[in-house]
Amino acid sequence: MDKPHAVLTAPLALPLHSRTLPSMRVLAATLLIALLAAVPLLAQWAGQPYYLTLVSRMMVFALAALGLNLIVGFGGMASFGHALYIGVGAYAVGILSFHGITSGWAHLAVGLLAGAVLATVIGLVCLRVSGLAFIMITLAFAQMMYFVAVGLKQYGGDDGRALPARSQFGAIDLSNDAVFYYVIFAVLMATLFAFHRLLRARFGMVLQGCKANERRMRALGFGTVRARLVAYVISALVCVLAGMLLANLTLFVSPSYMQWAVSGDLIVMIVLGGVGTLFGPVVGAIVWLALEELLSSGGWGLPAAADELMKTHWLGVLGLLAIVVTVCMKQGLYGWLVEREEAKP
Repeated sequence: MDKPHAVLTAPLALPLHSRTLPSMRVLAATLLIALLAAVPLLAQWAGQPYYLTLVSRMMVFALAALGLNLIVGFGGMASFGHALYIGVGAYAVGILSFHGITSGWAHLAVGLLAGAVLATVIGLVCLRVSGLAFIMITLAFAQMMYFVAVGLKQYGGDDGRALPARSQFGAIDLSNDAVFYYVIFAVLMATLFAFHRLLRARFGMVLQGCKANERRMRALGFGTVRARLVAYVISALVCVLAGMLLANLTLFVSPSYMQWAVSGDLIVMIVLGGVGTLFGPVVGAIVWLALEELLSSGGWGLPAAADELMKTHWLGVLGLLAIVVTVCMKQGLYGWLVEREEAKP
């Protein structure tokens, strides 16, 4: 009689804080999501509509970083060419709008179809190698598509092209900045939830197993190439979505969206937030772009020469900050919270 009683009452014997208090990482993620949801209200209260555009841009890049992190953080495939798919999404909107097709559903269908076909072909080639060769091949494909976009003279060529209006989704009026903001927010939250479920499913376990030891996974009978290819395509499609949102946000498409530097920024965002953590890329993108905005805008109240120096060379300061964070917190800002929680007995 004692044993069943002990089993039933065992959970009550746990320390109070472990049953009632959420962890620091959960609190940080919840607080950040709540802040993102409240930005339109805060911007209206402060009379600063610019904040809507700024945070929308942060969430678009957070979405792209989230997509890339699926293969970098969980699949061990360091792609340096995912900006290519941001460009595919942006040009799907730009080219169809140029020809008078304004339906957002058409933009979405064409962008995702083009992205899926391209990612499957490129993935089949890239997955034949690994390590540095994988990085170089993904970079080479991205640069090839960049020069293809530069050659599209009728769509603006190197200068890019302005869009007349945002995509039309029927009753959803994207011309309203607040509505568009919440559409981006909803896409980001839906992607986070989908990845949360995906990574805990059999597919996610196989993908993480491939990162740990692909040869052993293959010996156990798992289709490792298929799993990595599917992950690569899903990752690319999330970046296509980010590209479509970016084109609508800026009302502009340009080959610069496909530049290798954009892929580099995505990698930095992932490392800064926490490689291989679900929420880390969101934190990294927001922190990176917030620092970019703060440092480049100037007005720090420093002596005149120092203030101007900071404003002119803000990229150098940003790089130094990234180095400091990476050295002091090797798992990234959010990854540090995860590591701290896992280290507790």
